[in-house]
Amino acid sequence: MRAFITGANRGLGLELTRQYLQRGDTVFAAVRQPAEATELHELEQAYSDRLYIVPLDVTQENSIRSAVQAVAATTDGLEILLNNAGVYPHAGSGDAQQRLGQLTAEDAVETMMVNAIGPLLVAQALLPLLRAGRKARIISLSSGYGSLTWKASGDPYHYSASKAAMNMYMRSLAADIGHMGLISVVVDPGWMRTDMGGAHATQDPADSARGIIRLAEQLHAEENGSFVTWQGQPVPW
Repeated sequence: MRAFITGANRGLGLELTRQYLQRGDTVFAAVRQPAEATELHELEQAYSDRLYIVPLDVTQENSIRSAVQAVAATTDGLEILLNNAGVYPHAGSGDAQQRLGQLTAEDAVETMMVNAIGPLLVAQALLPLLRAGRKARIISLSSGYGSLTWKASGDPYHYSASKAAMNMYMRSLAADIGHMGLISVVVDPGWMRTDMGGAHATQDPADSARGIIRLAEQLHAEENGSFVTWQGQPVPW
């Protein structure tokens, strides 16, 4: 199995990278600042034959093209794309900047670029490698905040809107790639104890990672375009 994981330097991305490597898979770990990815470099020492650290800024098309070229120079195909890179502007889920009265265009654009547009552009650029892989899957990490049905609060405005936008992009993508034998789904990984989720979160990233990996392996064609939890339960749009 060959996996490309964005935002692989911390939190869920790092845990997904670790678990795929422990299984014996090959991982292309994409990070914006490779020099600062200390834990990822520690993994690289243990799995130097199967871990490739790839510089990637998902908001920059030149960076996306360079990352794809780096992967293509090493392998002829991919089985998994995990769109994990995401941003929650400022301090994280306890910050007030996404509440009415504090909203700015700058925060809105940054959040939309990283959380919605970036994943779509990465998937588009990697499509030839995914089509060359074996039954490739695109797993894009969303959030319960991205559900219009579940949305019952104002805050966080930008994060919620960006995840809802990503859901639509990936639903659209699913319609185009289904006939290619590929599957695209969006997954709510739960409220995790990460830099973004904060210390009070209830979910261990290791549990979410295990569930997501299992989910990716068990996907069937009829599930293409779905929105599910890390445990495989449907999430309302």
